Amino acid sequence: MKNWNRKFRKSTGLSPYVWIVFYILPFYFIVQDSTTLEIVLGIAMVVGFFLCYVLSFASQGWLVYIGAGLQIAISTAMGMLFGYIYFFLFLAFFIGNLRNRGAFFTLYTILLVNTFATSYYGFVNHSVFITQLPFVFLSIIAVILLPVSTYNKNKEEKLQGQLEDANKRISELVKMEERQRISRDLHDTLGQKLSLIGLKSDLAAKLVTKNPDQARTEIKDVQDTARTALKEVRELVTEMRGTKLEDEIHRVKQILEAARIELNVQGPLHLPNTSLIAENVVSMCVKEAVTNIVKHSGATSCLISIEPAESALAVKVSDNGVGLNTAQNSRKKSGLQGMKERLEFVNGHLDIQGEQGTTIIINVPGDHHK
Repeated sequence: MKNWNRKFRKSTGLSPYVWIVFYILPFYFIVQDSTTLEIVLGIAMVVGFFLCYVLSFASQGWLVYIGAGLQIAISTAMGMLFGYIYFFLFLAFFIGNLRNRGAFFTLYTILLVNTFATSYYGFVNHSVFITQLPFVFLSIIAVILLPVSTYNKNKEEKLQGQLEDANKRISELVKMEERQRISRDLHDTLGQKLSLIGLKSDLAAKLVTKNPDQARTEIKDVQDTARTALKEVRELVTEMRGTKLEDEIHRVKQILEAARIELNVQGPLHLPNTSLIAENVVSMCVKEAVTNIVKHSGATSCLISIEPAESALAVKVSDNGVGLNTAQNSRKKSGLQGMKERLEFVNGHLDIQGEQGTTIIINVPGDHHK
């Protein structure tokens, strides 16, 4: 029974019990002081109205408007011939369910004009109007308010559905961006530590016969680096904590020392005008830039210049290696695109300069709310 009721509502927009009441009620008006021809005509109009209503409700395109026009004509004829104006209530509900804005306002205007004209004609020519004055008055009010209420409700439901779809899409994009960020963070963290482990292992292999004590020291550094990498990965996955530039400088110093590259740091490491998320992005970009220097530049020295200002922060990572032209293809494959994507997330940008040696300039806006 519930399934049948639900299907009926879906097909006609109204409860079957409402249909039963409004289907029987017209016959009370038709049989009063009517000739046989008028009764037959009235029954035909009742059946025709409901057929047009159901077909229009289930149709699309021009059939909807043709059906609505026929319903308006039948409702007007029923009001003038028999004093029955309650079909206009069906029309009010039907017009309120139209999605096209222009069609809604056009048919709503026609509905109001026909309702008032038919009601005025009924008051003048049908005594039944006087006996049912309260119901007629309530029906006219419903015809005025119901289409607008139904139209706004459907519009609100449509917007709510679009909002839910947009929220789902945003949630999916956030998850995708988070996965990409975690992937980049894992790549950068493990890439740096594994590079250090590789350098230390190569050095230990060379020293194992020449200087066993130094080789053992390098192996110990490899073990410590592996433990540090494991700890950082666990922290990254479980806590996703931000990275301070000061901490990152300490870590890149280790890998540059292992690669026999001299590091010089200029500028303050404390950044009061930079947000935590922006500082985290800058730290990861510095890490990626240093990893590229170790892998591709062939440099012997590296300069990290930190230039904070009230409205922005610039961090320059320079080396005296082979330069951008020689290492360009390798660098493109080694995280420069990832650095640009990270910086775009905090409204920053990346500049690359240099032929004899390379300078990577990391720019992020300041945090005016701090």
